[in-house]
Amino acid sequence: MKSKLIVCFIAILFTLQYGAAQRVIALYPEGNIIFAKKGTEIPRLTYYGAEHKKTDIVVIVCSGGSYAGRANDVEGIPACKKLNEAGITAFLLDYRVPKSSKMTHKEIVPLTDAQAAIIYVREHAKEFNVNPDKLGIMGFSAGGHLVTTVETHFDQTVLKNLNRISLRPDFVVATYPVVSFADSLTHLQSRNNLIGPDITAKKIKEFSNELQVTDNTPPTFITAAMDDDVVKVQNSLYLEAALRQHNVPVRMFLYARGGHGFGVNNKTAKIQWIVPCTKWILSEIWYKKK
Repeated sequence: MKSKLIVCFIAILFTLQYGAAQRVIALYPEGNIIFAKKGTEIPRLTYYGAEHKKTDIVVIVCSGGSYAGRANDVEGIPACKKLNEAGITAFLLDYRVPKSSKMTHKEIVPLTDAQAAIIYVREHAKEFNVNPDKLGIMGFSAGGHLVTTVETHFDQTVLKNLNRISLRPDFVVATYPVVSFADSLTHLQSRNNLIGPDITAKKIKEFSNELQVTDNTPPTFITAAMDDDVVKVQNSLYLEAALRQHNVPVRMFLYARGGHGFGVNNKTAKIQWIVPCTKWILSEIWYKKK
């Protein structure tokens, strides 16, 4: 009886956070979470299916939180719902927050979880009625660093990936992203949480994603506010410049005001970035896959 009550309580919590129609999926088999120590978080996907004008496009969404948490209520969940309104299937990714006490190799754990999410969605594309070649990933703030790492490091992984599933997303959406780990540009809290204060010059370059762009980096939509006093807008500008230098399709949507952390609703603006973003996703980019 006690165990049934616990299960019911957990179900109620998930319903309150994600909604009754959502499905929660563990990223790794039970007891086999990569790099896990005792007490680790359980990385998971939450499925948000579009109910109307459904397309076969799918987006994995990564909230921000300085690599210290995940702002799902402000960023990830509203973004999933907006994608659904546009007919796009969404998966909210609860990647693990990097903590040495709960995992080994903490600096690549969020990337590994994101890559595992891409593998899962592509391998189960038929089940969710989506096209594995129309898969994007969206991230906010530190989640923006994660997704720009995904798009520039897709040829590097520690996963076995026995079916050789492509880890390259077909498009990326970076919202007020942390992009660079350079001292003059970075958000120090995010950098310290992922790597640590004793970061080397080699690691700074490796995780400064504007320096890792190639001709094969996926098409990218970037949005930020010019008055952001938490993550410098230059992160977005440097990324855009790097993409253009490599002839990668890029769309920039800049706000004059809005600061940091506005999610899908910048209260200072009449036009919300998510509207041109979903139009871009639906009409402009995925069919040009390299």
